[in-house]
Amino acid sequence: MKIVMLGAPGAGKGTQAKMISSKYGIPHISTGDIFRANIKENTELGQKAKEYMDKGLLVPDELVVDLVVDRLAQDDAKKGYVLDGFPRTIPQAEALTAALEKIGEKLDYAIDVDVPDENIISRMSGRRACVNCGGTYHIKYNPTKKEGVCDACGGELILRDDDKPETVKQRLTVYHEQTQPLIDYYTKEGILKEVDGTVDLDEVFNSIVEILEQ
Repeated sequence: MKIVMLGAPGAGKGTQAKMISSKYGIPHISTGDIFRANIKENTELGQKAKEYMDKGLLVPDELVVDLVVDRLAQDDAKKGYVLDGFPRTIPQAEALTAALEKIGEKLDYAIDVDVPDENIISRMSGRRACVNCGGTYHIKYNPTKKEGVCDACGGELILRDDDKPETVKQRLTVYHEQTQPLIDYYTKEGILKEVDGTVDLDEVFNSIVEILEQ
């Protein structure tokens, strides 16, 4: 079961990817985790990625694909995997398809967690993070017992810069320009499945399970 998760920032695709990983015993693979693991282990690919990251540059597509394919070749991914946050662009998707074809594999599903922009803006602008322990809350969906105070450590809660409405709008603009075309790409490949991401977390997950177990 080889799955790629699609969806705008804040759509909840990462949470769903973790739930799929847990239920089916397949690894949840994000590019951030791959970068960190390779840099920590000081691999050749990790050293190359670090050079770009240290300069504040984006890691080039071909290097990202090499890192991902290297990760997919590991034993725990033999039964399948859930890719989260990759591919982000058409060139990355094409490179991934080509790399998988070389080893006689292909993706089974591209699952798009669909949430309208206005829902995402209200969702993310309601998030609050503790300045002390990093705990996260939501003023509507997961409020603290005392407003503005962390339940766990009593620290002050703040709205992080990347959750502010203007920042979220900018991130959504980038998403629609770069990543939205992937929906068309995977539709043409015949593997796109869409789920309604506006409903309760468990309902979203149940919809995904239905798709995977058809």
